[in-house]
Amino acid sequence: MRRVLSLLVLAGMLSFGTANAQDEMSSSQEQTEQADASMASGDSSSSAEAAEAPMEEAAAPAETSAPAPAQEEEYTQVLRRYFIEGGAGFMGIVLVALILGLAIVIERILYLTFSISNNDRLLRKVEEALNSGGVEAAKEVCRGERGPVATIFYEGLDHYDEGIEMVDKSIISVGSVEQGKLDKGVSWISLFIALAPMLGFMGTVIGMIQAFDAIEAAGDINPSLVAGGIKVALLTTVFGLIVAIILQIFYNLIVAMIDNIVNKMEDASISFLDLIIEFEKKNK
Repeated sequence: MRRVLSLLVLAGMLSFGTANAQDEMSSSQEQTEQADASMASGDSSSSAEAAEAPMEEAAAPAETSAPAPAQEEEYTQVLRRYFIEGGAGFMGIVLVALILGLAIVIERILYLTFSISNNDRLLRKVEEALNSGGVEAAKEVCRGERGPVATIFYEGLDHYDEGIEMVDKSIISVGSVEQGKLDKGVSWISLFIALAPMLGFMGTVIGMIQAFDAIEAAGDINPSLVAGGIKVALLTTVFGLIVAIILQIFYNLIVAMIDNIVNKMEDASISFLDLIIEFEKKNK
């Protein structure tokens, strides 16, 4: 009887332990499945968020980015573009006229600048040299000075032995030669001033003829065709006028400098002639 009871107890314990083990296994499986489900839902949500994030980032620049404004062309770029549109033929000739005119302008300005001298100081030095060392000392003073006034004084002193009349004539003749040197090249500047707009007008006329030829070939008046041809034709005139204006300004400056130097030459020549007359009276 005890064996039976012990067997029954052992069987109950085994069955109870098996049930608990199954319950524990089932609970552990449920926890594992719940954890997997949560992980899967987390991965799906994170992947969805990760997928949405680039889309939002890609959409954000599209929303925030605005079309960049077109940069304005610089003045030199606009000038170069118009120069090319005007055609290399007449535009190149007008450019050559500008370059040659400016070269002559620079040379004349430098020459006239070096021709300017302090005539009052030179007259004092010549007077002191005449009173101290005579004509030869005054000639040495003139040799050491630059400018047309010094040249005129030297030629007048060189003809001192021939009389006052010869001194006067030599001053007049040498003054004319020096004035011619001052005016050298100025006529070329005036030529380029007249030539530049004439070339521009010629390019305009030729451009208009080409525009009408294009209209005739097309058989219809196209506004864009007519406007483009007229624009190209007028560019040569614009550049020709610009060149003429630039050279005209420098031409007037050079003429004013020449007039100033010539007036000072005449005043200095009169004072020098009076000085020679007084020196001759003293030596008689």
